Amino acid sequence: MERTFIMIKPDAVRRRLIGEIISRIEKRNLDIVAMKMLTPSRELAEKHYSVHRGKDFFEPTVEFLCSGPVVAMVVEGENSIAIMRRMIGSVDPLESAPGTIRGDFTISSRENLIHGSDSPESASYEISLWFPELTNN
Repeated sequence: MERTFIMIKPDAVRRRLIGEIISRIEKRNLDIVAMKMLTPSRELAEKHYSVHRGKDFFEPTVEFLCSGPVVAMVVEGENSIAIMRRMIGSVDPLESAPGTIRGDFTISSRENLIHGSDSPESASYEISLWFPELTNN
């Protein structure tokens, strides 16, 4: 079974969309094998977005992630990365299809409700950051 990292971001938590998002994951028959709510430290947020360091959106993105609680999850299932990416929808609200999480609930590319790993490599890295207890380091 494939594992992916999913994070419900501070805007979705503030808007009380946690249950809606978790319900959609469960309805796709994916398993949430680990979950926790926390307000990320700046260090954790910077590590999470380290591939974007130096880009103009890095600082505001890190600040946003640290602005309140998030729900971090490890989701498992066959093709979980691709399935979750399709469920999440495009970062661009004009391209995010109705029926996707972003297509149904967001109008901002900066505050876009949810993050999902985009590859097995990023999933492994992100899971090790947010759930070090699940990795064999």
